[in-house]
Amino acid sequence: MLRSVAVLVLPNVAPFELGVACEVFGIDRSDTDGPSFDFRLVTPRPGPVPTKLGFDVVVRDGLAAAAGVDLVLVPAYGPDTPLDPEVVELLRSTHARGAWLLSVCSGAFALARAGLLDGRRCTTHWMYSDTLARDYPRAEVDPGVLYVEDDRVVTSAGTAAGVDACLHLVRRELGAAAASAIARRMVVPPHRDGGQAQFIDVPVPRCTGPLADVLAWAEVNLDDELSVPRLAARAHMSERTFARRFRAEVGTTPAAWVNRLRLRRAQELLERTDLAVEDIAHRSGFGGAAALRHHFAAELGTSPQAYRRTFCGAECAEEDEPASA
Repeated sequence: MLRSVAVLVLPNVAPFELGVACEVFGIDRSDTDGPSFDFRLVTPRPGPVPTKLGFDVVVRDGLAAAAGVDLVLVPAYGPDTPLDPEVVELLRSTHARGAWLLSVCSGAFALARAGLLDGRRCTTHWMYSDTLARDYPRAEVDPGVLYVEDDRVVTSAGTAAGVDACLHLVRRELGAAAASAIARRMVVPPHRDGGQAQFIDVPVPRCTGPLADVLAWAEVNLDDELSVPRLAARAHMSERTFARRFRAEVGTTPAAWVNRLRLRRAQELLERTDLAVEDIAHRSGFGGAAALRHHFAAELGTSPQAYRRTFCGAECAEEDEPASA
């Protein structure tokens, strides 16, 4: 049962992510039939702790106050900040005794440095995911989801995904009513599935020579045929040589790259125009609305219309999508 929570405040802590932890777990909500937690902030050296925004927060309790709690939560912090051995020991001992660990955004680096992401599926903000995977190759980093739970270790992406992860844990331990009571007071959705995708802007890779020219051409001709034979012909390479060099320089297959680029174009059109989904599908190279909806569901875990409502607002809303979307 989740009754006590300690938030580990590390140097260069992110104020918003720290605030998420305080908002979800630090407020007594028993007056509206919500839960109340034994809540405390802890830090290796009590006193002023610098935040990423330049001001300090004062934390009065040391790490000893986290002994025996049901959850230790690590908000985002400067991931290059060295960890005290006592912090590593706290995180390891917390997991060893069967308690929960939860990180928000770059807080995952603290868990990784303690060895607690080795062999576990995890996530972090998409801007940090490559670094986390590179520095901790035994961690199974999934950059495209909101949050992940694996063996009492919950990791989440940036900012609002931390709210989702916290509410997920409340629901997991205390039930849907408790999570809904918190969400209602916070005026946020009570549940978003962790498997939903982070909305990631995928940059065009930097390449050289004929491959760079082909990628630049493809980017402005997404509604054209972009098969490997045609791309290879534009690069004056055999299909086999083109595919091999493409994977070496871009890190994926031509088909996967084209699909992600088309998806990004569709996202931009949904955000910035009032074009119908069918028109957007054609302009981004998917051919039709059905194919666009399929790729949105597969890659982003949502629909074009839901994406538009999230990122464009009511002024761009167009006709409702079919119920089967």
